[in-house]
Amino acid sequence: MASAATPAVEKVPKPLLSQTSLGTPLYDQVKETTDQVVPDLKELLGELNKELDALEESMAGVEPTQVTWEKLVVPLERIVDRLGRTWSVVSHLKAVCDTEALRKAVEEVQPEQVAFSLRLSQSEEIYRGFKAIREGAEWETLSEPRKRIVLENLRDAELAGVALQGKEKEQFNEIQQELSKLSTKFSNNVLDGTKAYVKTITEKGDVDGLPASALALASQTAVSKGHKESTAENGPWVFTLDIPSYLPVMLHAKNRTLREETYKAYLSRASSGDIDNTAVIDRVLELRKKMAQLLGYSCYAEVSLAAKMANLDQAKELLEELRMASYEAAEKDMEEVKAFAKENGFEEELKHWDISFWSERMREAKFDVNDEILRPYFPLPQVMEGMFELVNKLFGIKVEAADGLAPIWNKDVRFFKISKDGKTQSYFYYDPYSRPEEKRGGAWMDEVVGRSKVLATPGTDVRLPVAHMVCNQSPPIGDAPSLMTFREVETLFHEFGHALQHMLTQQEEGLVAGIRGVEWDAVELPSQFMENWCYHKRTLLGFAKHWETGEPLPDDLYQKLLSAKNYRAGTMMMRQLHFACTDLGLHSDYDAGVHGSIYDFEKTIAEKTMILKPLPTDRFLCSFGHIFAGGYAAGYYSYKWAEVLSADAFSAFEEAGLEDDSKIMDTGARFRDTVLSLGGGRAPELVFKDFRGRDPSTEPLLRHSGLTPA
Repeated sequence: MASAATPAVEKVPKPLLSQTSLGTPLYDQVKETTDQVVPDLKELLGELNKELDALEESMAGVEPTQVTWEKLVVPLERIVDRLGRTWSVVSHLKAVCDTEALRKAVEEVQPEQVAFSLRLSQSEEIYRGFKAIREGAEWETLSEPRKRIVLENLRDAELAGVALQGKEKEQFNEIQQELSKLSTKFSNNVLDGTKAYVKTITEKGDVDGLPASALALASQTAVSKGHKESTAENGPWVFTLDIPSYLPVMLHAKNRTLREETYKAYLSRASSGDIDNTAVIDRVLELRKKMAQLLGYSCYAEVSLAAKMANLDQAKELLEELRMASYEAAEKDMEEVKAFAKENGFEEELKHWDISFWSERMREAKFDVNDEILRPYFPLPQVMEGMFELVNKLFGIKVEAADGLAPIWNKDVRFFKISKDGKTQSYFYYDPYSRPEEKRGGAWMDEVVGRSKVLATPGTDVRLPVAHMVCNQSPPIGDAPSLMTFREVETLFHEFGHALQHMLTQQEEGLVAGIRGVEWDAVELPSQFMENWCYHKRTLLGFAKHWETGEPLPDDLYQKLLSAKNYRAGTMMMRQLHFACTDLGLHSDYDAGVHGSIYDFEKTIAEKTMILKPLPTDRFLCSFGHIFAGGYAAGYYSYKWAEVLSADAFSAFEEAGLEDDSKIMDTGARFRDTVLSLGGGRAPELVFKDFRGRDPSTEPLLRHSGLTPA
């Protein structure tokens, strides 16, 4: 994939507080001037406090009947946007190019940022202003998005403790400050724990079974760590806990001792010594429960779900419905792999580090397909081109390279423009490759700036949205492009689905445009919807071409890939349900006095969600960043909640006829104009109904997963 050229942007004295004409940050200059992050943020917070003073004074001095949208919401949007846009530059750089200097800067200024956010969310004047609008004579004349903004701000202020007074408010704010610090500490510990494990292997027999791509990556890593003489053929090889390095070991290494060591290292990241997250988790759970009680809730899960589509009972009911539909299939999966291993001469008891290895051997035997056979057909540039052609057909948009229009943070980052009918709609960055020394694991999308009429630059009607997509896929090796696993292809489509909801929104009320204001358990709908197209034959064969010969993916390989789609579907479903049930349980039912440690409690969950029970030394929770350093606390169930929506949405295309282009385009336009366009300006259950014409059903998800009863 071609590297992006960094535009020649004049050096500025305060890069964090500056932006390009597109509204994009000066990432390169901020990265080079970390010492200015703290003074620049302190200056910004000083200005924002003054703006908030003025807004509160204006609200305090008017009668409720005189509160208007222009007096309250317009200045509030400006404050919220400036804070979020600037802070996100720092948090983004910390995620993709972490340094000790950046960590220290965040540690120093984060308390002031949290304090301002609390002041803003707890402002009684702003809260009274929104109540005045809600109870005023103009309420019925407001547009649906504006009504949503009012109701969401009232709810969020109440969840932020606006009604608390005196010592209770002081305690609430102290909790929020400490939680913010603990989240950062948790994330730092996971990154440090991942980096800490480096396994150097010199004996060729110890890497037997590993595919050429894994050995090439291990050799490339070895060279980067000083083994200049390393080759893929003869080593030495260096393995890490970064996913592109870790997974091939678990799937392919015949060296059982290596698999055991690697598995245990991965499952115990950030669980000992100075980076042990156990105490961090205990404190986070304790503080979240206290916070919930201060707000009048019995548990933190109730606080979290107060702003989501589902309530606690509904979330638990869905997880139990899916568990009941999947458990027997997962048991059968386990029996099959045990029998297969035995048939192939493995006489010992199957351990945790054996399951993936023997499951992969069974997949190869059943379907004669694996990642290494498929990789050459998925070079990143072709996959992206195919994805762009798909969204052109579905949504009538054009995606084209725009490298050089915006500063970037790494030479491999790309910049793209999206247009429709010749008119620019949005832009996005893409940071594709794993960089374990500085970049956190996983894949994510986030906004850089959102669509907004209020924040339009002079001479324009609306500010256009900009997103960034971050993945951690296999980097290019030697002269070859990045050759992707099929799961990496799915991940790219997934993150692009998130980005599309942000970028194709036509909502001009900035506080509910794109992904803003969308209930958390609906936000995965577009991302999971896009994954379905990876199995659509014409879509896949449109871009799956051998990177050297240009030959398309053979039809028999496509059929094998399709046949393997639901391989061990029960196991995969139960894995996600275990995470979701553990998350909800920790935030609703867990009581250390009753259940013991967090690990004891997870084991009780595992009795119902895991066929092979966790090891006594399993410390997965210490790296469960989604719920302890991300936005998924008491919300991991949302992956399954939204998967019900996304599977049902895709079934609309199946019903229209996946080979009928005109019907696909009609259905795609309807999806674009509802799910992707309306943002948070309309309740997600209504948006789904607008598109589908009815309420969602779990049937398509169970059918797509191969779990529908025969």
